[in-house]
Amino acid sequence: MKIDNLKKSCIFARVMKRFFLFLSIISLIVACGQSYEETKRLSRAQRMKMAKEDSAALKIAVMPTLDCLPLFIAKDHHLFDTVADIRLKYYTAQMDCDTAIMNGRVEGSISDLVRAERMMQQGASLRYFAATNAYWLLIANRHQRIKQLKHLDDKMLAMTRYSVTDLLGDLAVDSAKLKTERVFRIQVNDVNIRLKMLENNEMDALLFTEPQATQALLQKHQVLLDTRKEDLQMGVIVLNKKTTAGRKRQEQIKVLLKGYNDACDSLNKYGVRQYKDVIRKRYKISEQALNALPDSLKFPHAIGPRQKDIERAQAWLKKK
Repeated sequence: MKIDNLKKSCIFARVMKRFFLFLSIISLIVACGQSYEETKRLSRAQRMKMAKEDSAALKIAVMPTLDCLPLFIAKDHHLFDTVADIRLKYYTAQMDCDTAIMNGRVEGSISDLVRAERMMQQGASLRYFAATNAYWLLIANRHQRIKQLKHLDDKMLAMTRYSVTDLLGDLAVDSAKLKTERVFRIQVNDVNIRLKMLENNEMDALLFTEPQATQALLQKHQVLLDTRKEDLQMGVIVLNKKTTAGRKRQEQIKVLLKGYNDACDSLNKYGVRQYKDVIRKRYKISEQALNALPDSLKFPHAIGPRQKDIERAQAWLKKK
């Protein structure tokens, strides 16, 4: 009898153990479900908060080109952050910067006069925030034995259509009295890919600004054309008039202006190489190229472009 009672007790204990185990599993599942839903809800809230903050921030499209260095310095050395939320949106192709400002994803963008004037012809409401110190070099691949512009005949030239590099391609062709169709324009928008194509001997000639130009020149490639010698100042930063209207945006632009000018003053005083920390972070160039950058390069305060450069861009676009 005692044995039967003992068996019954054991069976009851096992049943109760399984029952409590089942309850624990159910509780865990419910808890996990609540946790997942809660996580989703929090994630949604966080995303909405981030989107709201990003929308309120003043956003500038930038590229890994040296004319953006004052913006990078102002951002990385906190010349903006203590006063206003100014964010830099990083791209490696000018066309992507154009798309961003045209679609309202950014309020400002690095550009050149040809692209900016063309965007305005297409209906964009832009204004010039600053003319930059950007210059462009037409560099020939040393392996192709191109020593003069006339040697571009039957060669490939990497550029971006409807940009200053397109204008410079025409300038090179006209200067050498070549037939336009005899110089094959290859559209390569990404500045890093363009440099890689030269390093891999995949292109005959290319158009670069800094710091990609310095990186290319370290490999003993030949300079065929330099915009500084042509008295062309085509680099600009543009702002979207529509998305920068209103008191808050104007306050942000004042902060942008002061931070930009302060960064230019510091660069002019201490030189480009004083900011190796920023350059290493923002640019994909070798240490050798970093040390070879033109340290005497001057960065002007944010003032508009010269009228004659605007007219040069407009005249070229009219011909196209």
